[in-house]
Amino acid sequence: MTKNSIQVISTTEAPGAIGPYSQAIRMGDFLFSSGQLGIDAATGTMPATVEEQAECSLRNVKSILEAAGTDMNHVIKTTVFLQDMNDFQKVNDIYARFFTQPFPARSAVQVAHLPKDGLVEIEVIAAIE
Repeated sequence: MTKNSIQVISTTEAPGAIGPYSQAIRMGDFLFSSGQLGIDAATGTMPATVEEQAECSLRNVKSILEAAGTDMNHVIKTTVFLQDMNDFQKVNDIYARFFTQPFPARSAVQVAHLPKDGLVEIEVIAAIE
């Protein structure tokens, strides 16, 4: 791959895109993921609780990273979209299980509505060595 070429990253271990976008794009030594809803990749269903959705979302992120040849330890930035900011601590508790120090930089925002009435969506930027 040349330094400026774009590579689409896709895996069946995470839900497929539900629109005209890619699960992730690799550009040089960086991976940019699309937001991952809390959909269980094995069943295609979305669990009821924000904790379960956060767990599924981060498992989906992990699968995409692995498909690109990297892992959660190489995530440098995350964005967490919450349907309700009151769920921040619940999601944070799940999030902490997936990342170790040095933790990625992170933004967390409340949004008016997520696709498929999701409660949480997480996207990442990761380095690829």
